[in-house]
Amino acid sequence: MTDRHHLLVHGATFAAVGDRGDISGVRGGSSPDGLFVRDARHLSRWQLTVDGAVPEVLTPVTDGDAARCVLVPRGGRQEPPAHTLFREQAVGDSSFVESLRVTSNRPAPTAVRLAITADADFTDQFELRSDHRTYVKAGAVRTRQVLDDGIEFTYRRAEWRSCTTITAEPAPDAVEETGTGARRLVWTLDLEPHGTTELVLRVMARPHGDRRALRVPRSPASVNEQLLDLEGRFVEGVAFPTGWPELAAACARGLADLAALQVPATGPDGEELRVPAAGAPWFLTLLGRDALLTALFALPYRPQPAAATLLALAATQATRTGGSSVAQPGKIVHEVRHGELAHFGQVPFGRYYGSVDATPLFLILLGTYVERTGDAHLARRLERHARAAVGWMLDHGGLTSRGYLVYRADGGGLANQNWKDSPGAICWSDGTRPSGAVMAAGAQGYAYDALRRTASVARTVWADETYAALLEQAAADLRDRFQRDFWMREHSFPALALDGEGRQVDALASDAGHLLWSGLLDKEYGEVVGRRLLEPDFFSGWGVRTLASGQPAYHPLSYHRGSVWPHDNALITLGLARYGLHDEARSVAHALVDAATAAGHRLPEVLAGYGRDSHPEPVPYPHACVRESRSAAAPLALLTAVGGA
Repeated sequence: MTDRHHLLVHGATFAAVGDRGDISGVRGGSSPDGLFVRDARHLSRWQLTVDGAVPEVLTPVTDGDAARCVLVPRGGRQEPPAHTLFREQAVGDSSFVESLRVTSNRPAPTAVRLAITADADFTDQFELRSDHRTYVKAGAVRTRQVLDDGIEFTYRRAEWRSCTTITAEPAPDAVEETGTGARRLVWTLDLEPHGTTELVLRVMARPHGDRRALRVPRSPASVNEQLLDLEGRFVEGVAFPTGWPELAAACARGLADLAALQVPATGPDGEELRVPAAGAPWFLTLLGRDALLTALFALPYRPQPAAATLLALAATQATRTGGSSVAQPGKIVHEVRHGELAHFGQVPFGRYYGSVDATPLFLILLGTYVERTGDAHLARRLERHARAAVGWMLDHGGLTSRGYLVYRADGGGLANQNWKDSPGAICWSDGTRPSGAVMAAGAQGYAYDALRRTASVARTVWADETYAALLEQAAADLRDRFQRDFWMREHSFPALALDGEGRQVDALASDAGHLLWSGLLDKEYGEVVGRRLLEPDFFSGWGVRTLASGQPAYHPLSYHRGSVWPHDNALITLGLARYGLHDEARSVAHALVDAATAAGHRLPEVLAGYGRDSHPEPVPYPHACVRESRSAAAPLALLTAVGGA
């Protein structure tokens, strides 16, 4: 994250704190701080003062599973600090816990007055985005109740109820009003000569509808033990490459991050599941495309996320046509939200289906999972859902009527509904955006692979030879059409998309590498495309750019028009290997691993597109998710593509 915020993640809960462990609650900016659970901010202020003043930082918070810092009262060189504060924080399931240890630096007894100013504004995450939108929340009421050992904040709006409870051990000496709605918890601590005392503060967030019997962990250490155990179970048994320690470290870091990014979901029969969230801070929820790609990358090493993702997406598959949700029968959900604005229909994302590619990716994952694991039971259980997904592709999706999967901009949701979903991502080389219907190249590759893999499942598991043959013919026809309509002879490269009139949207984009992954291109075309992606205008040295430089539309700090995405490059690497371009695959893999190594073995959501020749370190993209499931799983895809080379 930017603005010097540090992220603590545990399932559907995350906290963003500053260098001294504080939460300011300031609105605006690209990354607001706070404690967030299920799309709502359950702590909007958490500020420590010592004897009435903000302490100085000796050691700032560093990124990790716990936030630790060392603070001292403000002073000068002539007057050494009277005491030192050791602050440690961690996030559990719907909880936040802090240990505050105070050590006297004086040979005589002394007293110190500590205070934590706390507040919970229960703001929906969509209100905190810097998109200048406002939302009316008529009748909303916030209350505060002093407890024997802390304070409780509550929020209600019609049937919506949320609560944040703060308790402390020892209990505060007083809970003071501040005039702002926040409350100040105050302690006066007596310290023996060079003595130490400790406070433990525990925060329990209770989102609307959450009736689980949860307990706040006793200490940050107990939270860390839980996380380490979970991470260990994700990493256990995976054979990392011994000859490439940097890739091994990136795989281990990625699996540990995936362990922390598992969020609860429900299967078709109401069973409880854990599935990969898209990423923190903005997308700590189920996003169909992101979860499917993450599960595909992890499948050879951890098949359970794939099974859980398939079941969760089957449970949310559309069965009827919706308005603002853009649902259509058989379509796989793009985004699931649990917040107040989604609950009251003020944003369309409660269950939002604005994705042209989640549905074919669902079928690809099902077919790949069955091929990899031999789990015919799951394939039979999901037969109805798979056939409905194929039906959506052929009917509502546009394969029968238009020959391709088609989407149109959704005024209330997403302008683009492929993986490059920012407003200007699909464009001609001069930056002009298409209007009307859009047929994105990558989605056609997914559709081709989905038809072929579902045909295999139909033949081997469902014993439906007629259906299998129908799907195989549809795939072959799609392949022939695509190479006729999308191939730009003057560039020897596929178009990024077709517009509603069938014109080639001529930007040279990394999506062509997804066509290698899906196998849509003939071998001759595929080899030409694969080698083209490694030329300097595409390849930055840290990976393949989303848009080749030199085009007017290119910008190294654009979200989708010149940046470098690890998951995009993982798909490209798998595609290069599929077409026998192993040297090129190794080049991309080494670039990504080098980028991960430069950032503590963790790949961010996206990097800036600046070349390695102009700057010796990867340049961060300023608004990237630091922990993102597709990027966390990307090193596993590299391992699949190139082994330990």
